[in-house]
Amino acid sequence: MVTLEPLRAEHAEALLAFERENRAYFARTVPDRGDAFFTAAGFAARLQALLDEQHARVCRFHVVLAEDGELIGRVNLMDLVDGSAELGYRVGRRAAGRGVATAAVAQVCRLAVTDYGLTVLTAVTTLDNAASMRVLTRSGFTRVENTTVGGRPGIRYERRLLDAAPDGPGPTTP
Repeated sequence: MVTLEPLRAEHAEALLAFERENRAYFARTVPDRGDAFFTAAGFAARLQALLDEQHARVCRFHVVLAEDGELIGRVNLMDLVDGSAELGYRVGRRAAGRGVATAAVAQVCRLAVTDYGLTVLTAVTTLDNAASMRVLTRSGFTRVENTTVGGRPGIRYERRLLDAAPDGPGPTTP
């Protein structure tokens, strides 16, 4: 249904178009990235910073592609430290509600174990983002604590990846 690819410089044009097209849609549930991010120069600088972090193995960034190759989302593992990372994802408005986020999260959870050697993932979402909470729950994450996300009430989730089953998004520890 969807394919994940590691973020590359070649994704720049499609990624900026995706972010611009979905800016207002994303801002309903996650903090806006600010005007500078959406300029060609600002985006180019931010993309290079992300690629540098990925090269340093501090973070792992991925684009989500539809069957036709259209960029329809992002899924990222940030701040890789001591076998853990924070999961972040976003799916564009036109692809929302079709299981894209759940499929992308399942794929990145498998990569987290098989390719990146991670054992624990965390994620946060705002309380008003019911779709994201459903994705995390379906993907084997459990609620850990209340938090704030960009100054808004939110929830922090966690998923232990020890003994992860390669094909399932569900919980992996007793």
